[in-house]
Amino acid sequence: MDHRPPAPRRPAPAPAPLLLPLALALALLGAGCTGGVEGSPGAAGVRDPYFRGLGNGGYDVTHYGLKLDVDPAADRLRGTATITARATQDLSAFHLDLAGLDVESVTVEGRPAAVNRAGEELTLRPAARVEDRLRKGRTFTTVVRYSGSPLTITGADGSQEGWLRTADGAVALGEPTGSMAWFPGNHHPSDKAAYDIEVTVPEPLTAVSNGELVSRRTAKGRTAHHWRTAEPMASYLATVAVGRFTTQESVTPDGIRLFTAVDPKSAAASKDVLDEIPAVLKWSAEKFGPYPFTSAGAIVERTGDSDYALETQNRPVFPGPPDTGLLVHELAHQWFGNSVTPATWQDMWLNEGFATYAEWLWAADHDDVPVEESFDEAYEDEDNWEFPPAEPPAAVNISDAPVYGRGAMVVHRIRLEMDDDEAFFDLVKGWTKAHRHANASTDDFIAYVEEETGQDLTDLWDAWLYGESRPPVEEG
Repeated sequence: MDHRPPAPRRPAPAPAPLLLPLALALALLGAGCTGGVEGSPGAAGVRDPYFRGLGNGGYDVTHYGLKLDVDPAADRLRGTATITARATQDLSAFHLDLAGLDVESVTVEGRPAAVNRAGEELTLRPAARVEDRLRKGRTFTTVVRYSGSPLTITGADGSQEGWLRTADGAVALGEPTGSMAWFPGNHHPSDKAAYDIEVTVPEPLTAVSNGELVSRRTAKGRTAHHWRTAEPMASYLATVAVGRFTTQESVTPDGIRLFTAVDPKSAAASKDVLDEIPAVLKWSAEKFGPYPFTSAGAIVERTGDSDYALETQNRPVFPGPPDTGLLVHELAHQWFGNSVTPATWQDMWLNEGFATYAEWLWAADHDDVPVEESFDEAYEDEDNWEFPPAEPPAAVNISDAPVYGRGAMVVHRIRLEMDDDEAFFDLVKGWTKAHRHANASTDDFIAYVEEETGQDLTDLWDAWLYGESRPPVEEG
């Protein structure tokens, strides 16, 4: 996320319960899809500390196949989501998260499933004849067809996520809950999956998403753009941007495929910074370890299309031309947040603290601003001491200043405690390697650091990560 200023966000209140169309409900009942599967229902939520109802239990998604037909002029999206998942228990029913859009049909293993909807929760009860596919350890496929006008979710502070309308199209931003506004799924960062996203839009618009462009087909004035993300991705990092873009493709000397899409009104002011992407990636790899993906790039909208940048996987979204510091921050997230993804939203400081520290490192190496100077500036900033970075007081605070600035201070205090820069950067590279394409918590990080350093750092954690007040710098 953009850290200048970080924009706290919370999801809008859940919409009133929606009913399935009568014809669909009758069809499902007629198909005998209301019960019979042995086992128990998966949980409606994974008990995240801040978003208790977010995500779903009982299964693990391995792949999303999304086919979207987007008509910006009509403000209409029609989608088919093919969700491949592995049952982690014997399931009699399970849940999907979806906000706003109308469900037209649902099948599990090719047979109609009974569907109940309450706000953002879809409860699916498969037909009895597919019960063997929902045994623990088995893989099953769910297909949801849906349509409507996607929601823009507005938080209490006025910041927006979900489906954002732009001057010539739309952009989907998902942190922390916005992805449920454009596709059904298990929308918690702990459930990562591979993605194929095919978006059909009217000419002359372009649809850009994560990963690599597999194909582009045009017929009858509409173009289907097929994007593939082979590496695991949390749903909040998925994006679709539709509009008139200037695009550019290239390959870095290290073999990373670059794809940038820039709104023509932002192109001239963005060029010099975007040209730095290969250099920033190379520098970041030296600091943090090998780049964790096969593709990279950026999506640059026109100023005002959104209020913040977001580290969407492979190519961050920028709300207008970025500066180099912001580019460094969002690309650092490809290691911290996108590859090593937080276990819960309480672990956000692991994303933002490291990405902010990357800015400090870049400034030291390229702008003659010592890291100590950046640390001192953050230390003197009163906003960074509103709460401990590992314990935001509420969901609305997970993107507030302490998560960024004080998070970065925690990283630097570890470096000072080690008093060995080579060992410190080996520690960082080891962290990104140990949890590559996985999830990690604050407890995981503490255990890792103490095991690798052989030090008991209780005083450091108590003072800098969990402490309520500003510790004297002399305490080390």
